[in-house]
Amino acid sequence: MANWSDPRTDRMGYGATTAPRAEAYDAGLRSYMLSVYNYMASGVLLTGIVAMLFAQSGLAYQVLAGPGILKWVIMFAPLIFVMVLSFGINRLSTVAAQGIYWAYAAVMGLSMASIFLVFTGTSIAQTFFATAAAFAGLSLYGYTTKKDLSGFGTFLIMGVIGLMVAMLINIFMQSTVLDLAISAIGVLIFAGLTAYDTQKIKSVYAYVAGTEMVGKSVVMGALSLYLDFINMFMFLLRFMGNRE
Repeated sequence: MANWSDPRTDRMGYGATTAPRAEAYDAGLRSYMLSVYNYMASGVLLTGIVAMLFAQSGLAYQVLAGPGILKWVIMFAPLIFVMVLSFGINRLSTVAAQGIYWAYAAVMGLSMASIFLVFTGTSIAQTFFATAAAFAGLSLYGYTTKKDLSGFGTFLIMGVIGLMVAMLINIFMQSTVLDLAISAIGVLIFAGLTAYDTQKIKSVYAYVAGTEMVGKSVVMGALSLYLDFINMFMFLLRFMGNRE
């Protein structure tokens, strides 16, 4: 795998990476990545709080386990928010993109309240901290590595598609063995995507620095890492969580 080249050298040109400009770029990059991580962590926190409160209210069981269209709205609403952000980001203002991101995190919390009905609180907490530790290490690797992970990312994205197909098949097969295999592979895929997306977000800064796209790029970067974290958590919980 080829070494990854810092895109800032392509933007600045030969001989232009003087110490003051390099320092300014690095400071801007650190601020940019910190904003991405802050948005991502705040989104995860909001999702967790909403999920816990919804589950403790008793409404989660009535809505998510009972009949009615509301549970389907809660299940598919997060997908709609992601599609709006992904395909409409160029037409949205930064404030609108931020608002949709927070709304998405809150609705995702309603959807994820079901885990409190299935798994013990202890196993949920243990899985969360295990995921957080793994995410931190993988994202740090993606940020610091000199290897180009773009080819690796393409392979992982194809793996996500295969994973979705396998999950669809298992809805009808109801195979415990296949379910465990899906969970284990899902953890590995989203672990890899965490490193890949971190490097991708870092490289994007070179192209949005100093433009009005910075705010939107922060939101989209946070969304990518949020999805990696949540999916890794959910697959790990399915794999090692203790059921009620």
